[in-house]
Amino acid sequence: MILELITFIPFFSGKGLECYVCTNQEANTEKCLKTIKTCDQDEDACLSTINWGSPPYWSQGATKQYYVSKSCASKKFCEEFKKKNMPSCTYIWYQDWKCSECCSGDRCNYFVTLGGSSVKSNTMVILISVGILMFVFRRGLL
Repeated sequence: MILELITFIPFFSGKGLECYVCTNQEANTEKCLKTIKTCDQDEDACLSTINWGSPPYWSQGATKQYYVSKSCASKKFCEEFKKKNMPSCTYIWYQDWKCSECCSGDRCNYFVTLGGSSVKSNTMVILISVGILMFVFRRGLL
């Protein structure tokens, strides 16, 4: 009986997910890259958020800037939070906006890529570049 318990202990004492954590940092540096948290058992995703706007404290004539936050979350909460922020995820410099992304895997939120829109943009750039190269080669311009 004791041997059976010892055999199963490693399966129940598994280490939780690790995420980088920080709150309202002015860049994805220092604290956002050095502070690691072992997430609670029900937290199976890492959440990263970028806010663009005025400082969280009042300052007359303050310029807009980025604020990075990272945390542990459940996949369900993370996806809901991301979906909630999607309408304001505009990247328009003169408006306040907030974008979020979720990932799974230890320390997967090291970089804040907010990949969805950038992947679409990169794909479009590649397709346009290939089209231009094909045009140039067919015309014998190179």
